[in-house]
Amino acid sequence: MASWVLSECGLKPLPRIYTNPRTGLTSSSATASAKIRPFQSCKKQTLGLSLKALGGSRERNWALNVSTPVKPMSLGEEAPEENGINGLSEEPGRFDPSAPPPFKLADIRAAIPKHCWVKDPWRSMSYVVRDVAVVFGLAAVAAYFNNWVVWPLYWFAQGTMFWALFVLGHDCGHGSFSNNPKLNGVLGHLLHSSILVPYHGWRISHRTHHQNHGHVENDESWHPLSERIYKSLDNITRLLRFTLPFPMLAYPVYLWGRSPGKKGSHFNPNSDLFVPNERKDVITSTACWIAMVAILACLSFVMGPVQLLKLYGVPYFMFVAWLDVVTYLHHHGHNEKLPWYRGKEWSYLRGGLTTLDRDYGWINNIHHDIGTHVVHHLFPQIPHYHLIEATEAAKPVLGKYYREPKKSGPLPLHLLRVLTKSMKEDHYVSDSGDIVYYQADPKLSGSNSNI
Repeated sequence: MASWVLSECGLKPLPRIYTNPRTGLTSSSATASAKIRPFQSCKKQTLGLSLKALGGSRERNWALNVSTPVKPMSLGEEAPEENGINGLSEEPGRFDPSAPPPFKLADIRAAIPKHCWVKDPWRSMSYVVRDVAVVFGLAAVAAYFNNWVVWPLYWFAQGTMFWALFVLGHDCGHGSFSNNPKLNGVLGHLLHSSILVPYHGWRISHRTHHQNHGHVENDESWHPLSERIYKSLDNITRLLRFTLPFPMLAYPVYLWGRSPGKKGSHFNPNSDLFVPNERKDVITSTACWIAMVAILACLSFVMGPVQLLKLYGVPYFMFVAWLDVVTYLHHHGHNEKLPWYRGKEWSYLRGGLTTLDRDYGWINNIHHDIGTHVVHHLFPQIPHYHLIEATEAAKPVLGKYYREPKKSGPLPLHLLRVLTKSMKEDHYVSDSGDIVYYQADPKLSGSNSNI
């Protein structure tokens, strides 16, 4: 009932900024009332709500710790006093994405047809055969023509296919490829090692990402920096992290050293990423990665380093760009700010509902519909070839918590604008508050406007 009151009483984001402090929040509801005390932006506060059920005398107390910017400020600047939710005033009728949903994870699961959960290893293998055949075919064509008209086209196409191989290995890591762990492990190693990804090291950290999606501190992939960590970065690191194209080439660096504020390596079995019984798996994957590096070194002697760079090196970095862009945009860049959680406000369901689906046009089928990301994040065991149907079935339950992706042309060029905008606006979150939103550093955004 408390979550219903939160939704109905209008705790909504502000579409425009009020320069003068507002006096609070009112609702016309006959069954509930809410009062909000003024507090400073980005400071942790407690919002108290009291609710009396119709026809009853029992009263419930509900508390919400929130924090978000009213406007981007220079770091260290004193925040002006402002009323509202998360530093944003509400507007009646607006949907609040941070409100606890009126449904449960089991409700979404029940809406998805039973056959969507069935894994067909033969069908999964057919995608592997298809993608591997295309990879070798593209390399043969490029080597045969060997001219500068063909090479750029080859780099884009082959980098995209490397990304497709990664997605199939990703399915092995989730166990959605088949019900056979040995098959998943063997194919996962072959697919990921071929593109210089340590399979088990990545699989374990990616599992952490799914288990903690939407959590400020515990998430593993493209999680927000706290203001304290952001301020601790040197200028060069800060510039590289938020200035394109550098963030889109960050994946190899992440594999070796993780994100700012976190320690460990995907190659080191003693890393904080892993528990003791996972160390043998990490050693196996690191050994496979080293073997692939040795194979590439041998190929450089056979065909020459320049030819290897053209056939493998440039496509590899195109693959890295695909991986970074796709994973970033599945958690950033919505036209309205989406919440990140801490403490008691975080839950698996609420964190998963902040993920985003994206349409990639012709690339959807090539990279195995990874753009259907919301249902995948909530239920990673669903095979990729059932994600579209499962998403359509879940939409009526999700309601406004599902954000329909913008339709793409043949190539998802529209996402470049979304990516650029997010890089200029989404820099850090407050150190305090259980519900926080991204804030912008004006020195990087080049704007003093509200976001």
